[in-house]
Amino acid sequence: MTMTTIATTLLTLVELPYAYDSLEPYISAETMHFHHDKHYASYVAKLEGLISDTHYATMPLEEIVRSSDGAIFDNAAQAWNHVFYFEQFSPHAKHHPTGELQRAIDVEFGSFAALKQIMTDVSLSLFGSGWVWLAADRDGRLYIITKPNAGTPLTDGLTPLLSIDLWEHAYYIDYRNMRKDAVANLWKVIDWNKIEERYNNAIG
Repeated sequence: MTMTTIATTLLTLVELPYAYDSLEPYISAETMHFHHDKHYASYVAKLEGLISDTHYATMPLEEIVRSSDGAIFDNAAQAWNHVFYFEQFSPHAKHHPTGELQRAIDVEFGSFAALKQIMTDVSLSLFGSGWVWLAADRDGRLYIITKPNAGTPLTDGLTPLLSIDLWEHAYYIDYRNMRKDAVANLWKVIDWNKIEERYNNAIG
């Protein structure tokens, strides 16, 4: 599933694009079961109840995120964020960006290594639960965005490219309170083919 599909599909529970144990040893099957089947599924179920018989019921999920607030926004954004997050991983990940995205990273951050270090440092400094995002504007310029709770760059008019989920349910089974180790190992399963696809669509 591409980001465009997420944006244009009405609310539905999206299956993982790989097996639960495919990302081991970096993300365990147990974590994926709890993260996808419990937490993500709960956001979808809650949102279904909240939007039933409202004008949101016929909106694409991304449109709900952009136009809602309160509990509807929280659950819509978390549903969207999680599908986006799960889709950026692959058991056969490309580990380094190339092409236009690589050039944009070099311009904005100096190097791919610098980008990873900055995003890691920002992730470790975020207090409480939330998300760290790599996003692009319409001109292709890149930004690192920190959002508490269910926040997303969609509400800033930016295109999300990559996300780091810093809610404890994303890593606590595998890493307990060692957020640093959890973030370090995410880089080993992020598929830069997917991130490049999102970037190329953004600057299209």
